[in-house]
Amino acid sequence: MHPMLNTAVKAARRGAAIINRASFDLDRVKVTEKNPNDFVTEVDQAAEQAIIEILKTAYPDHAILAEESGASANLHDDNENVWIIDPLDGTTNFIHGFPQYCVSIALQQRGQITQAVIYDPTRNDLFTATKGGGAYLNEKRIRVTKRDKINDALIGTGFPFRATDDIDQYLKMFKIMSQSCAGLRRPGSAALDLAYVAAGRLDGFFEKGLKPWDLAAGSLLITESGGIVGTFEGESDYLYKGDILAGTPKVFAQMVSLLSPYAK
Repeated sequence: MHPMLNTAVKAARRGAAIINRASFDLDRVKVTEKNPNDFVTEVDQAAEQAIIEILKTAYPDHAILAEESGASANLHDDNENVWIIDPLDGTTNFIHGFPQYCVSIALQQRGQITQAVIYDPTRNDLFTATKGGGAYLNEKRIRVTKRDKINDALIGTGFPFRATDDIDQYLKMFKIMSQSCAGLRRPGSAALDLAYVAAGRLDGFFEKGLKPWDLAAGSLLITESGGIVGTFEGESDYLYKGDILAGTPKVFAQMVSLLSPYAK
């Protein structure tokens, strides 16, 4: 395993240990609302601090882009190395004891994602990828499925949770996709959904309005497992645009033709 990936795995496990401990006593977890339906807990913040501490100790000159603390003071456009972190993707699930959430850590080097870790603490599933080195689940090589027809595909999605998001547009996409595929799923953690595409548990995924820390690690897992990631128009600048399609090559192409009218 690449030494940088090894450090990221160690950091993800440290963050997950904090999440696991808190999951046994959810009644005591303090929750605050950042925006309507957008929650943060003291657990997100503690896990993020633990993750950053490990990465900073190993790589003091690297920049950080993390969900709860934002960008570190040394984050600039020309950074060689940026760690992109979501300490707890699926906070709403976590608060309710719904066991579908994960820690996501990725390294971006000169604009390219080169290392990725997604760790699901409730199932002890560790997804890892290094650019050019393939994607793994618990050290076994993973690949996207061979499904090539969207009507046979199980597709993951996320839908708008903030009152300001356009739910009507989403319902149109939901209708088109549910009529076109074998099943639509909304588990509630985009990062974990992307890992599931890489591992062949889903054949595709689409969502609008995501943040880089939702996408960074999962996108590398998918490309390293033979899948494709892009915007609703099939372009490659999804990381900071936040509208994403992902899937097996043929399912991806069919999703683009169905969903490109809903691109920004």
